[in-house]
Amino acid sequence: MQTRACLTRHAFPGARLARMNAGFAYREQVGPVQAGRTVLAHLAGRHRHSTPATWRERLAAGEVTLDGRLAAEGDLLRPGQWLVWTRPPWEEPAVPLGFAVLHLDRHVLSVAKPRGLPSVPNGGFLTHTLLHRVRWRFPEAAPLHRLGRGTSGLVLFARTPEARRTLAAHWREGRVEKTYRVLVTGVPDRTDFTVAEPIGPVPHPRLGRVHAVCASGRPALTHVRLLERRGNQALVEARIPTGRPHQIRIHLAAAGHPLVGDLLYGAGGLPLDEPALPGEGGYWLHAHRLSFLHPASEDRLDLECTPPPILR
Repeated sequence: MQTRACLTRHAFPGARLARMNAGFAYREQVGPVQAGRTVLAHLAGRHRHSTPATWRERLAAGEVTLDGRLAAEGDLLRPGQWLVWTRPPWEEPAVPLGFAVLHLDRHVLSVAKPRGLPSVPNGGFLTHTLLHRVRWRFPEAAPLHRLGRGTSGLVLFARTPEARRTLAAHWREGRVEKTYRVLVTGVPDRTDFTVAEPIGPVPHPRLGRVHAVCASGRPALTHVRLLERRGNQALVEARIPTGRPHQIRIHLAAAGHPLVGDLLYGAGGLPLDEPALPGEGGYWLHAHRLSFLHPASEDRLDLECTPPPILR
């Protein structure tokens, strides 16, 4: 069974919603690794997007509690304590908020994510995320994977706990087939090739760590097929039996063909000298097809999302 949809035709309006959210409480339980550190040192080290001075201001404003009482910057953490930062409402960046429903039944939901919309809350985004928008219509939806902010295309959700367990197992076992369209720099000298560089965390000046080619990383495979030559660029198809963070961007850069517009990954599949954040940059990457066994019927379900014009 195959289902197709085009994002531009089926997305519902939502881009003019208010940018101000209701705030959010970030909760964490102190473990043995954090024990003995001061509240300030822990927060500044864990959340590198803010300086120690900013965390002092938040502590002074009463935004941070430790086991239900206001925390002071010099309080020492103990295992088992609950540390909570209640972030006041903030204005989120404007992003495309519409999405298309590609497939819907009692067990699974597939939607088309627009380019620029984060998949899940992170990096200053909370309500302006695909997860929040989908759950506004389908509160029971549980995402089975995610796409990078700059990536468009298919995202699959489970609608029941049973479907989630079954599909998560299929994902781990490599039984889900994922195919992407990609615009890369340079033209590969082979029609078909495979990249098998391991992927793991490496240093990043702004985030501390980011995934890239790493000798001690986890195994990863990307199968690449040349679709079209476009001067000094090329349109390729990528299939990934594994699913490491930013895998396609990393592997194509490692093969000498970084994504057009990618400001994070360069030659060798490593961060550039002055790398952007993972969601920044104007690269073109689209989750085109998804094929899996339906968790209830066990029939193969083939879903397809029409790529944007530049990737057709």
